[in-house]
Amino acid sequence: MAQTTPPDLDRATGSDAVTAPAVRSTRRRTDPIYYLFLFPALILFSLAITLPAVLGFLYSLTNSIGFGDWDFIGLRNYIAVFRDEGIVSAYTFTLGFSLVTVIAANLIAFALALGLTSRIRLQTALRTIYVIPMVISGIIIAFVFKFLFSNSLPVIGQALGIDVLSTSILANENLAWLGIVIVTAWSTIPGAMLIYVAGLVTVPEELYEAASIDGTSAVGRLWHITLPLVSGYIVINTILGFKNYLNAYDIVVGLTDGGPGTATRTVAMSIFKGFDGGDYGYQMANAAVFFIISIIIALVQLRLTRGKATFGS
Repeated sequence: MAQTTPPDLDRATGSDAVTAPAVRSTRRRTDPIYYLFLFPALILFSLAITLPAVLGFLYSLTNSIGFGDWDFIGLRNYIAVFRDEGIVSAYTFTLGFSLVTVIAANLIAFALALGLTSRIRLQTALRTIYVIPMVISGIIIAFVFKFLFSNSLPVIGQALGIDVLSTSILANENLAWLGIVIVTAWSTIPGAMLIYVAGLVTVPEELYEAASIDGTSAVGRLWHITLPLVSGYIVINTILGFKNYLNAYDIVVGLTDGGPGTATRTVAMSIFKGFDGGDYGYQMANAAVFFIISIIIALVQLRLTRGKATFGS
């Protein structure tokens, strides 16, 4: 009696016998038009950013005064930078001023954004008014506030009998930094506020309605719903703000020009003033140190905020 192969076994052996068609691997070609846009930008970036940075680092290892002959002196400029009390003071002021300003500006910007995204009248008009500082030059803002701090505010202080405000705070070595913080925050709050507004409008209203039904207070809704969903925008404003404040220059020059004495001199001012004094190589070393510190701060910020930069949908 002939043996028959079970249908299942027959199908199994048949499937093994059939060779699957070879999958043809095709490599995706890059459209040449992409290179047409990439190379000009890459060349401009290299010429405007990369090349000057490399040359600056090389000059930081010399005794160059910005022109003429120079000699290679190794790390002597870097050693001198760390021993220079004036530069150390500039770093201390710049970092402290940046930290205070980024906190103050973000708190005020977030509060304004909350108000402008709530059910209030004239939202559009108020948003327009609040962004006016963004279109005004920093040096103009500094001169206007300098007049207010030096003339208007002392008059008010004298009328109220407040000795601290009876003279310009910009001439007070202990209070000049406060004037710089106020003006810098005033000029940068609108940009941060717009970012917060963009984040707050993405938070679904259904979450607030559900929380209200559950009896959650306004503070609870802010803490458990709003802040977690806009944490990504907080990260953006913190990083961008700190980066901009570290490079503060025009407002400080317009308000105090680094004074009284050198109490409010920033790192950027030290570098530029050093160029005028013929300390080109020395200030290039200062700039290189400042660049490294800025990179370290940015990496620390990214590390601390990793996993928190989530955006509401």
